[in-house]
Amino acid sequence: MKLSEFKFDLPESLLAQHPAKTRDESRLMVLHRETGKIEHRVFKEIIEYFTDGDVFVLNDTQVFPARLYGNKEKTGAKIEVFLLRELNKEIHLWDVLVDPARKIRVGNKLYFGESDMVAEVIDNTTSRGRTIKFLFDGSDEEFYKALNDLGETPLPREVITRDAEPADKERYQTIYAKHKGAVAAPSAGLHFTREVMKRLEIKGVDVVPVTLHVGLGTFRPVDVEDLTKHKMDSENFIVPAESAVVVNRALDAKKRVCAVGTTTMRALESSVSAHARLKENQGWTDKFIFPPHEFKIANALLTNFHMPESTLMMMASAFAGHEFLIEAYQTAIKEKYKFFTYGDAMLIL
Repeated sequence: MKLSEFKFDLPESLLAQHPAKTRDESRLMVLHRETGKIEHRVFKEIIEYFTDGDVFVLNDTQVFPARLYGNKEKTGAKIEVFLLRELNKEIHLWDVLVDPARKIRVGNKLYFGESDMVAEVIDNTTSRGRTIKFLFDGSDEEFYKALNDLGETPLPREVITRDAEPADKERYQTIYAKHKGAVAAPSAGLHFTREVMKRLEIKGVDVVPVTLHVGLGTFRPVDVEDLTKHKMDSENFIVPAESAVVVNRALDAKKRVCAVGTTTMRALESSVSAHARLKENQGWTDKFIFPPHEFKIANALLTNFHMPESTLMMMASAFAGHEFLIEAYQTAIKEKYKFFTYGDAMLIL
């Protein structure tokens, strides 16, 4: 398929700037692939579509406050430093993006607020990318606490145009986030509340985790018309053995296995055994899923409404069927559903 087939006009007013007042009262569009039926529901009603023995697979990554603001030595120029990934824990070496990049060269030092945190630029990696080394005297625990105190919730600037607020610290995180390492939230999971989880449990629906640390590559624009030429950034993931056992039992019993989010789906599709079952796995995946694609594990997908021409939309299209997804998006625009991270949800059955 071509990039241009994923283009559509999205009114700016439909880009959610804030989350719904209550997580589980976001709207939920339900797509039935077999019949082509579209339903309009509220998220907490999702439990009506699942029954005893079905499985939800969640991504339990935790977002860390990845956006820092430092000042360049001598000039004092304000520099945004966006932490991407830790390269070496012993010497506090990190891959980062800096802005404005033209001001930052190898050898420059950055100072962060009134804290003792200083960073030195070690290498240039891309036009905005740098490798930096934090110069910090203290324990690992003190270092991460300092980063946590200095950092800001990394809301995606391209879409959420306001500044981060104190409430975002909680709302830009799933209630089941456990393993720190993501620079963006797995947004489909943001709709779950403890009440919804409890009601699923009472109904006999199993809920199991995988971990995929979401990187900025998930949102990197596709700039080639031929999708086979697009390269995804690698993201670190883990599929625990216990989760694989529960999922495979459900598949053997012909039950529903619902991937909560495109990041969960990437982890599942990167861990398929020779017998089309889920296997315990960990490592890095750069799997890019776009139509046509035969999904091996999940037979239901919960996701948000995505930006035009995004890799996330492409995966949803591969799962729903391209024409059906485009029809659903046109309906969503007409019905004023909210798009992107803090927007509404879509369940594809």
